[in-house]
Amino acid sequence: MALSLAGKTAIITGAGSGINFCFASALLSKRCNVLFADLILRPEAQELVSNHVNNSQSPAKAVFQKTDVRDWQHLERMFHVANKEFGGADIVCPGAGVFEPPFSNFWYPPGQTPSKDSPTSDRYAILDINLTHPIRTTQLAISHFLSPSNNKNNKESSPKSIVHISSIAGQTTPLSAPIYNATKHGINGFVRSLAPLDSRLGIRVTGVAPGVIKTPLWTEAPEKLKLLAGDDAWVTPEFVADVMASLVENEAVQVSADLGAAGGHSRSGHARERTKEVAVEGGMILEVAKGRVRVVEQFNDVGPSGEGVTVGNMGIAEEDIFERLKGGWWGV
Repeated sequence: MALSLAGKTAIITGAGSGINFCFASALLSKRCNVLFADLILRPEAQELVSNHVNNSQSPAKAVFQKTDVRDWQHLERMFHVANKEFGGADIVCPGAGVFEPPFSNFWYPPGQTPSKDSPTSDRYAILDINLTHPIRTTQLAISHFLSPSNNKNNKESSPKSIVHISSIAGQTTPLSAPIYNATKHGINGFVRSLAPLDSRLGIRVTGVAPGVIKTPLWTEAPEKLKLLAGDDAWVTPEFVADVMASLVENEAVQVSADLGAAGGHSRSGHARERTKEVAVEGGMILEVAKGRVRVVEQFNDVGPSGEGVTVGNMGIAEEDIFERLKGGWWGV
């Protein structure tokens, strides 16, 4: 199910920054129109959109739609705008997400500063952003893809794609981010459950599971930066975006294959590594480390590996948590 991106249209939530911005940029460079759905655009995203709005020299068009992904009416509006501006959408990425932010965090219960989750409500903002919004957006995307009235120019006959952003936290379980871990485990299961849509309806639902990404979620969060050790490696958002584009447009992708004991080791003692080509199919989740891509298997998976999949000072976060739990009365 290869999909030529030229002339197609993508809806990307969270496209104002980070991985989603880089994915939007990659698609625009391949002549794919993009609807940027976010609350605000960072300066680099604003410039990119400006360069692709009503620009006769640009082969693709970009439109910004202010979107709060916690509001289902805003999510529906994204598709209405895509219909109006581009005659429909072919690619959807419900990528907006947060990494256990202080304003909605298990270790800062509702009603305790700095949490903004209300103790009189029944909602965690991080769940609404990281899990409910991708699920609802996927429902809307499938409905949009299958409705002839929402697809002009016979677009319903071409393959469609939905790309989710999971995380290595969909496999691991650090104490510091229990709700975030739950959302990413949920995304992995959700993506896999929709695998049959690929062969039956031509709707490919896939996901990427990045490691530690150099985006504002880390670089502008002091409480997270202190978890980095001096030799920790970053995964670049541009590399993740390229992998996402491959899941959309290619029939196969290159992934890492450890040679291990059978394949021998280098003089340094590290296992040599080669790449292999695997077919892209619905339900696939690709782990993205530093310069390394790996298929995350549903059963008997070996777990995250390679540079950029973790931080060296995670123990600091755990000690901070236990310090807050001392003395009782936590959460009361």
